[in-house]
Amino acid sequence: MIRGVVFDMDGVLVDSEKFICEAAVRMFAERGLAAKPEDFRPFVGAGEDRYLGGVAEQYGFPLDLERDKARTYQLYGQIVRGRLESLPGVHEFIGRCRSRGLKLALATSADRVKMLINLREIALPPETFNAAVNGLEVPRKKPAPDIFILAAERLGLAPAECLVVEDAVNGVAAARAAGARCLALTTSFTREQLAGADFFAADLAEAPEAALDW
Repeated sequence: MIRGVVFDMDGVLVDSEKFICEAAVRMFAERGLAAKPEDFRPFVGAGEDRYLGGVAEQYGFPLDLERDKARTYQLYGQIVRGRLESLPGVHEFIGRCRSRGLKLALATSADRVKMLINLREIALPPETFNAAVNGLEVPRKKPAPDIFILAAERLGLAPAECLVVEDAVNGVAAARAAGARCLALTTSFTREQLAGADFFAADLAEAPEAALDW
């Protein structure tokens, strides 16, 4: 029986992919590398360490991860101010979950600083969630299941009692590996690419009742 819902952030609550990509491209340009937006596509949902590190590896480019990630987030915070909006149905779906007495967790591969920037911009207080896990808290990133296992643990639940809401291929794989059910949103990838999820929707406004009724 479902007792909790664990939300990924990017592509689920907010569409920030183009903005973090813009920030990363600008950061690399400052360092002397002309990275292209499509270079980042394989690393969506894997956390910023891999998002930046994977592109640096492709080009054989030396990356000072802590410095370059901090600069990327600095640029990101400037870029998104006043431009970031919650995706359709986010607040309403959270209300549906609350009305059913479900516990809520946020589990994002992004670092805490990006998580807080996003929540601020979409007017969703951190206290909305009973628990939150960010990418700095788990050494193994998605598609490893660690982040969802930890989120469920912080809710006091087993992963099998949780619905994970994801939008990325790595995220769906992580949810399945954790033993949770998964609602896949096609905001970033196609339904075919997200095969393996239990439920599908274009966004949370279109989430099927079955995703919360098991």
